[in-house]
Amino acid sequence: MAAKLSLTSTQNILSGYTIPVLGYGLYQVPGEIAEDVTERALKAGYRHIDSAAVYRNERECVSAIEKAGLKRSDVFLTTKVLPQATGYEAAKRSIEDSLKKAETEYFDLILLHAPFGGKEGRRGAWRALAEAQKAGMARSIGVSNFGLHHLEELEDYIKSSGEGRIEVGQYELHPWLGRADLVDWLHKRGVVIEAYSPLARGTRMDEPVLRAISEKHKKSPAQVLIRWSLQKGFVPLPKSATLERILENANVFDFELDEDDMQSLHTDEYAPSTWDPTVQQD
Repeated sequence: MAAKLSLTSTQNILSGYTIPVLGYGLYQVPGEIAEDVTERALKAGYRHIDSAAVYRNERECVSAIEKAGLKRSDVFLTTKVLPQATGYEAAKRSIEDSLKKAETEYFDLILLHAPFGGKEGRRGAWRALAEAQKAGMARSIGVSNFGLHHLEELEDYIKSSGEGRIEVGQYELHPWLGRADLVDWLHKRGVVIEAYSPLARGTRMDEPVLRAISEKHKKSPAQVLIRWSLQKGFVPLPKSATLERILENANVFDFELDEDDMQSLHTDEYAPSTWDPTVQQD
């Protein structure tokens, strides 16, 4: 199964499109270096780039595709609606602004970045996103950081309105934040699950169990965590601004974690390494 994966492997999306199983994340990558590091990632073989309106590097992603000598259609490019762009009009403007800034006719995936704005704000933003998909601005759509209650609320709205469907869900996921309830909910509905901060932002690299598995496979702790994510069926989005790490993070297809490894990495911890909008109640 997972052992047969490669950097060119893909997962199927409910929209009918496919998504590469490993992405390159651009969270907190400044605009002045984003083009260069993205070009490096593309030349290293990545074909999946994860950006967002709030990252302010959408244009740099498209420029990097051009500089790498690739066609826009060769690369799966994601953006996300501004977190504060709640409601229909604000979300619509955010989507249009992203397309204009990036100078691209479409994004392969557009996500609602966070469940802000309350029930009506989320509904309006989703309607704008579904309309963007119908208009060809987004090939696939989904959500990021939506808690279980937000997902159920949105599912009810989609059933009553017929506006789109949740095709991708993006969350912070790693052994110390497994989110079993969310993962189960999404898997049952055929939703692709993306894992951002799959390395827990480097905060758990000295965990004894991780070190032991790393030594066993002669791989770095980061490679073990990315492999864990792949074998869980997720689409990990590791981020790095250095060429050595960019290459290392892609070199995860020549080994496999065994059942004991996966079990050893299982925890019941709930330890986000960054923000966690899933717990927002309104």
